[in-house]
Amino acid sequence: MSNIKEIERRKTFAIISHPDAGKTTLTEKLLLFSGAIQIAGAVKSNKIKKTATSDFLEIEKQRGISVASSVLSFDYKNYKINLLDTPGHKDFAEDTYRTLTAVDSVILVIDCVKGVEEQTEKLMSVCRMRKTPVIVLINKLDREGRDPFELLDEIEEKLSIKVRPLTFPFGIGISFRGVYNMVQNSFSFYKANKQYIEDDVKSFNSIDDPELIKTFGEDAIKLKEDVELVDGVYDTFSRDDYLAGNLAPVFFGSALNNFGIRELLDTFVDIAPNPVSRETTKGIIEPTNEKFSGFVFKIHANIDPKHRDRMAFVRICSGTFERNTYYHHVRLNRDLKFPNPASFLAQSKTLVESAYPGDVIGLYDSDTFKIGDTLTEGETFMFKGIPRFSPEIFRIVMNKDPFKSKQLEKGLRQLTDEGLAQLFIQTDTNRKVIGVVGELQFDVIKYRLLQEFGATVDFTYMNAFKAFWLRYKTEDDIDEIKRLRSNSLYVDKTDEYVFIAESSYALARAQEKNPNVEFLSQVEHNDQTLELGD
Repeated sequence: MSNIKEIERRKTFAIISHPDAGKTTLTEKLLLFSGAIQIAGAVKSNKIKKTATSDFLEIEKQRGISVASSVLSFDYKNYKINLLDTPGHKDFAEDTYRTLTAVDSVILVIDCVKGVEEQTEKLMSVCRMRKTPVIVLINKLDREGRDPFELLDEIEEKLSIKVRPLTFPFGIGISFRGVYNMVQNSFSFYKANKQYIEDDVKSFNSIDDPELIKTFGEDAIKLKEDVELVDGVYDTFSRDDYLAGNLAPVFFGSALNNFGIRELLDTFVDIAPNPVSRETTKGIIEPTNEKFSGFVFKIHANIDPKHRDRMAFVRICSGTFERNTYYHHVRLNRDLKFPNPASFLAQSKTLVESAYPGDVIGLYDSDTFKIGDTLTEGETFMFKGIPRFSPEIFRIVMNKDPFKSKQLEKGLRQLTDEGLAQLFIQTDTNRKVIGVVGELQFDVIKYRLLQEFGATVDFTYMNAFKAFWLRYKTEDDIDEIKRLRSNSLYVDKTDEYVFIAESSYALARAQEKNPNVEFLSQVEHNDQTLELGD
């Protein structure tokens, strides 16, 4: 088939981490090593007045964090790399969970000072559930951090995955001298350089090479002992175990100083999976299937505030996407043509003539798409596994300027279409409630409503425990909820009934009084229930 070679060239992955572990910095340095950019700007440097390439929302630049997944495509060693840089902050975890449905592998970044943190564990649980292959980078070796073996043990224990170091550090913090590459028997000497790439690598015949003593003196004994301990304690690296999600290769480095990144990138393109098959409502779709298919995993409004554009991000799963060709929008049962599909280097867009499985493209959208929508070459199925969760915090929307009601309506619709938050409308009063995972999302929503739509809002406290989507067979099944519990009954943006319980007791009472109704705290965007686990 004509697109087999193109499929074999694709590597699509996400970078995930706890906030401030260095994820966005690593993203930028991968672009630097690939040649996609020539100079890197440090995210938090005061000396370099340049924000990270992948952070393009103004509020991201101000706060130095990522709050939206960025899509970055670049070439490296004849591979087409599609990199999705995800939010690290827990308040935007749902965006990351959705992004993980669109990738075939991940790189997990861990701060050597802090080790495995809470958000890291949650993200890794999603990877385990999906059997997603994981590569680990233990970052910030130029800082005074924890013992490498202690970190490796913690990763295995807390993340429930076996590890195999492929590089190992010599020293840490002020004594950090570099890393030994156990695959190539070479040593990379550490030099702090935040902007450019420098190579200073010395090869050895083995860890027993006398040249080690000549190079490092008596310190070589400690390095030799550490490398031998790694070989003795950890399983030999197996690509099959890695692809099955059972074994994570580990690298050590400093993303800020461009160190240890080349080894990571070279190994990634060698071992990371090509585009994999996907589950649909009508069975498994292989990337080698001739007919085009793909799904929307993210929507973003106002990537370019000057043009107020709205972009739907589509992961291509099979066949070949061609510009100016009609494709079937399954949910709407309509055929649509896309004259200006785009690929991305962050906010920089390039017109795409064709795209292949593994690629992520942006389609200009005039309120046509919702997250989870499927495009096909005429077939009627939906891709499964795109999650929608109950929010954890609820606030009532208060419009501060009644003359801007239309702008507020439009802004709420677009921002909730992006998945930044969920909108619930009370059936009796038309009261609007925003549900989010974390408080920071309210700041982002308020900021973007004002800057992008000219609407000003306040969010007032609402006593709520959790939202539950209702599944029932007939309207009679929810008659009791409509009559006696209507103050807790809302509809979401798809007009599905949602019960927002004030407490766990209120939920238990509603379940008791409505035995024919299912109360679901997590569903899929295509209405297939998703069981996530802890």
